[in-house]
Amino acid sequence: MTEQELVERAKAGDEEAFAQLLESQQNRVYTLMLRMTRNPEDALDLSQEAFLKAWRSLQQFQRNSSFSTWMYRLANNVCIDFLRKQKRQKEHGASVSFDDEQAFIQEPVAPDADPHHQIEQKEVRKAVEQELQSLPEHYRQVLVMRELSGFSYQEISDILGIDLGTVKSRIARARLTMQKNLTGNLFEGFSSKKKNSKGR
Repeated sequence: MTEQELVERAKAGDEEAFAQLLESQQNRVYTLMLRMTRNPEDALDLSQEAFLKAWRSLQQFQRNSSFSTWMYRLANNVCIDFLRKQKRQKEHGASVSFDDEQAFIQEPVAPDADPHHQIEQKEVRKAVEQELQSLPEHYRQVLVMRELSGFSYQEISDILGIDLGTVKSRIARARLTMQKNLTGNLFEGFSSKKKNSKGR
């Protein structure tokens, strides 16, 4: 069954057709939410909110773009609204700690992997996550969409409603900023460890 047929059935109230439409989108949407919020529970809640909103707003989908583009644009708006609300709350309260291990995606580790290598890899992943979160919202947004969700430049342009040149520029600047900061931070971190080990 084609996407168009599924959309028409879903618009007519077919929940099973709508579930099939979401199957191919749920991983991308969850990845966006997780990388933008750094919190698995928030990511899950926001994903569900986006899917519910999509179901309620389905009649407004006019097929000027693909369903995936429309769904991701909607999910992106849900996430941005949440982050802006969270930012306002933080201005009057405590900030989120980067020490929260649940905020980072855990990768499987081979049983025979070198413990020192595991620690270094964990620190690198944590540094990447921190730098991603420190990027301005409009840079982080496009970088997540490109590098983690796998969207093309044109798809990002369509989803966000900005021109292609702006998309490419933001991604290039985001990559450059992360590369520069990560190189400096990781070098300082490893240099500090070496000094400490020599002093013992």
